[in-house]
Amino acid sequence: MAPHPVTNRGFGGSQIADVTLYFDQVVTPYRPRAIFFYAGENDLNAGRTPDQVVADFQAFLDRKDKTLGATKVYFIGLKPSKARWDQLASQSQANAAIQALAARRPDLDYVDVVPAMLEAGAPKDIFVADGLHMTPAGYVLWTQVIRPVVEHEAATGRPCPA
Repeated sequence: MAPHPVTNRGFGGSQIADVTLYFDQVVTPYRPRAIFFYAGENDLNAGRTPDQVVADFQAFLDRKDKTLGATKVYFIGLKPSKARWDQLASQSQANAAIQALAARRPDLDYVDVVPAMLEAGAPKDIFVADGLHMTPAGYVLWTQVIRPVVEHEAATGRPCPA
């Protein structure tokens, strides 16, 4: 996302509750002006329901509100993949619920990566052999969707929380 200062604090295998649990280690010290949040697929894969995913994300937002106030959060939608194609309906349900939540919260936006990842109703050929993790071509697609949001956020001039 250069030249914009973006700090990647993601950690593999995490679920939303993990991000909330480690909030003070992975978010608070950076006092971000905005958070681009990507988690939830591992939650569904572990057996959590879409409603539980949304509730866990709400707990994350509550923690963010307590620590960082009105800091903007951009939720990157749960992505369709070859390995978890059977979870598409649950992913779609969670994504729709978070989109609805974003419509009610000025500090939350939903970033929809799903359309860019599908072709003729199936995942594009943008995954490594495991069918879950993306190839560089997949990240190019994500960059095309997410970079304009990062640039818009940068243009707001919104300060970092004190």
